[in-house]
Amino acid sequence: MIQQTAQADKFKQQLRESLQRDRLNSHAVKIARHTNVYTCGDQAEMVYFIESGQIKLLMLSPEGKECLLAIHSAGDIFGELCLSGSGARLETATAMEETSLRQVPCSQFLARLSRDSLLDGFVRYLAGRIADQQQVIANMVTVDSEQRLGKTLLQLARTVGKKEARGLRIELQISHEELSEMVGTTRPRITLFIHRFQDLGLIERSFRRSLIIQEDKLTSYLAVRAAGYVYGLRDHSFQNRPVIRQRLFPKLAERQIQSIGR
Repeated sequence: MIQQTAQADKFKQQLRESLQRDRLNSHAVKIARHTNVYTCGDQAEMVYFIESGQIKLLMLSPEGKECLLAIHSAGDIFGELCLSGSGARLETATAMEETSLRQVPCSQFLARLSRDSLLDGFVRYLAGRIADQQQVIANMVTVDSEQRLGKTLLQLARTVGKKEARGLRIELQISHEELSEMVGTTRPRITLFIHRFQDLGLIERSFRRSLIIQEDKLTSYLAVRAAGYVYGLRDHSFQNRPVIRQRLFPKLAERQIQSIGR
């Protein structure tokens, strides 16, 4: 997930045009769904540009626990750590759906960028990626798992979502297990929070199982949570739908009942 800026979008488009214009030293690769592009420990020899599809980057702990580092979509670059001369891959890259890539040897990648005056754009693109990762680290330390999930859903919606009348639609099928790997909590807690967000009208699940994120509502809810309050933001367009459930917010529900009694 890369912070979307006009500069980043411009760089990705320019790189796409460069690869289409001159295919020397680059090769097209198609990756089937759930297939690895490379795995941890492989020799790092290529940088990859995503022409279409989705790629997730995973890292394993010594105990075998997975951490989902990032999800990249069309126009993004991954595998660029080979430019550091690390030798072996530290992460595993897996296609989340059928994906078309263009691979460029590490030894040729910077030369291509320099030739096409794209080095400056690449640096800005990497700076956006670092900012993303810094925010993830800060969230792990400073906010609870419900807020981390909300922030993760917002970031996914803003980077891979499609805007429509009902909100930002995430068509990518992301399991609760994968979300737990991104957020750093258990799958049951992810399920609990997803249900809570749905009850509050912050997200919807369509008949195609894609998620629709109500960006403004979810942003406001997280701001309220960050201030130390736990309650639902009532949208009067669905007054007949219960927003706060006794099982989710028992103390608040009790206060509401008492206020009605008065």
